[in-house]
Amino acid sequence: MHTYDVTVTTSASPETVWKLLVDAASWPLWSKVDSLDMTRSFGLDPGGDDGVGAIRAFRTGRTVTGERLTEKVEQRLLAYEDAFIPSMHHYRARIELSPTASSGTVIHWYGEYETSWLWRWVMPRYLQKFMQGMAEGLVRYAEQPHPPR
Repeated sequence: MHTYDVTVTTSASPETVWKLLVDAASWPLWSKVDSLDMTRSFGLDPGGDDGVGAIRAFRTGRTVTGERLTEKVEQRLLAYEDAFIPSMHHYRARIELSPTASSGTVIHWYGEYETSWLWRWVMPRYLQKFMQGMAEGLVRYAEQPHPPR
């Protein structure tokens, strides 16, 4: 089993960060994914508050990956697992939010997965860096003023 583990801190409130995480449509704005693939997604909330069971399909380059939301605790925890990810299996991830004393948020994003022997030398280093970029993109975007959805 391989893992990645990323922790970042933002001046944005847990509410602001949470709204971005539960709204799959916002991910291409702040993350390393190129687009939300609506044809392969299922159960998304039109108001941007995706619930447990929703499958969110993201396109990055030519690859589409699907993640099923498995747990949701308002402004505290979002967990998901692979619905279809070509290069990984048994993937589970958690994003935990903790408020800071200064009204900001600590974001702890971590996961575990298995991969084929072909990918086992490349994937751990690649995914750690990719997920660090995801978290840093979330921080940058959350700290900017945006009109309400």
